Amino acid sequence: MNSKSNQDPWYVHAGLYAVVVILVLILIKVAIIDPREIVEAERYNKVETRLRMTNLKEAQILWEKKHGQFTDNLDELVEFINSPYVDSIRNSFDSLTMQMADPFKDLSHGEFAPESLIVSPKSRQRFILAIDTSLSVDSVFTTRGRFLRVDSTTKIGTRYLIEDPDGYGTIGSIESDALKNTASWE
Repeated sequence: MNSKSNQDPWYVHAGLYAVVVILVLILIKVAIIDPREIVEAERYNKVETRLRMTNLKEAQILWEKKHGQFTDNLDELVEFINSPYVDSIRNSFDSLTMQMADPFKDLSHGEFAPESLIVSPKSRQRFILAIDTSLSVDSVFTTRGRFLRVDSTTKIGTRYLIEDPDGYGTIGSIESDALKNTASWE
């Protein structure tokens, strides 16, 4: 028998090599470039973090309505969310829109848990919450135009900043009124 007759044609080998190369490329893409678990975990952390920060923003808005200024204490804010004042707002009904007036959004697992709002889901570090302190200085003159004194007024908590320690965004600003209650991802 001829040894040449037992060999497969060259195009069969080329086709098999092409299939192997394609499979290796697919394996590299799936196993190294974008593993599904990591992508899904990152997506979950991003959505969950932003939901928690949005709920903290709503709590800050309610805190300001009741106390006249914002707070920089996350623990007080969570206690406030569990208070009867906020509970009455959450259970109220808006007759114009015919919907519940609850300003808070359910978290990714389907329910609202105020105690979980303190920490970021990825690193389990506390959210950064800061308020501003502004000093306004005013000169006082007599009716004849003589300088009398300088009055200064300090205001605490007119603006706030909520920042995620993992870098998924911020809400508000302690420097600008234009960014009050505004999320960086909106």
